[in-house]
Amino acid sequence: MAILMPKKVKHRKWQKGRSKGTENRGTELTFGSYGLKSLETKWISARQIEAARRAILRYLKKGGKLWIRIFPDKPISRKGVEVPMGGGKGSVEFYAFPIKPGRMIFELEGVKEEIAREALKMATDKLPIKTKFIKHR
Repeated sequence: MAILMPKKVKHRKWQKGRSKGTENRGTELTFGSYGLKSLETKWISARQIEAARRAILRYLKKGGKLWIRIFPDKPISRKGVEVPMGGGKGSVEFYAFPIKPGRMIFELEGVKEEIAREALKMATDKLPIKTKFIKHR
């Protein structure tokens, strides 16, 4: 399983931060004819992106080209179960991408619209957010 994670990070642990507003980058179809656009704000883990990617590729079999437009580079840390207060910040558990409404998640090219629509619907089922199917004009 080729899990997505950065090779090297400037800071090993990040502060939580707050995601608000809508996305202003990566909102248009750039590579493919069909895309999956986010409608909510959430952290999408590397495992969820990988599960969605596999669902799309499994449905497409060998046809079409897929682009993943997001990359999980935010380290999410957790402390162990039943660890008392204090003792610093927990270790990095996984990496996530903080997504906002309007962001393009996946793009597809080289397949018919019905196939693309169904493949991206499979991917939506693996993601923790509501999404929208986008077609190039």
